[in-house]
Amino acid sequence: MNTLTTEPLASLLDRLFVEADAATSPAMASFSRAERERLIRSKTEYLDLYGRLKDLWLPVSRETGTLLYMLTRSSGAKSIVEFGTSFGISTLHLAAALRDNGGGRLITSEFEPSKIKRARRNLVDGGLADLVDIREGDALKTLSTDLPQKIDLLLLDGAKALYRDILTLVEDRLKPGALIVADNADDSPDYLAHVRSATSGYLSVPFADDVELSMRIG
Repeated sequence: MNTLTTEPLASLLDRLFVEADAATSPAMASFSRAERERLIRSKTEYLDLYGRLKDLWLPVSRETGTLLYMLTRSSGAKSIVEFGTSFGISTLHLAAALRDNGGGRLITSEFEPSKIKRARRNLVDGGLADLVDIREGDALKTLSTDLPQKIDLLLLDGAKALYRDILTLVEDRLKPGALIVADNADDSPDYLAHVRSATSGYLSVPFADDVELSMRIG
């Protein structure tokens, strides 16, 4: 028995994944494939892009959610930073693992107010709100101050063009052995080039479906 697979969280996650699968966005249909790929990799237009896609959930997969729970539990993580709360599905998985680790703190960032409102409600419904600090605004600002001295796990699941920048913000606080999970990492080639470099201070491998799993070694 664990928090992830028992009530109230188990049925809540089932409902949220169904809702996420059904969500649509008229804005998405208006983008050509080339335009969408350009915007995803832009470091200047990400707020506009994700603001226009605010109705899409853009969650981690069920499998990646379970992976996040497992990595947090197995590493005994107590201090987690997340880039990209969205509606809170990944946040719920991470917070459930913190609960089962005996407690901790999850700092997460989201700039879209409507998503923050729903994520907070989901955390209350899941009984996990006391473990999570959601910071509203651009993560380049909200994650630049007041972070724990040591970070055990970092999840990158926001604007893909910022993965390298967010990593740089928190890098000096990642403890040796800290895990970094980057969802949809193929859309962030500069991030992948960095963490896969032999001189970067990381060991990194592609894992599961478009997930990059890295470990801080230096």
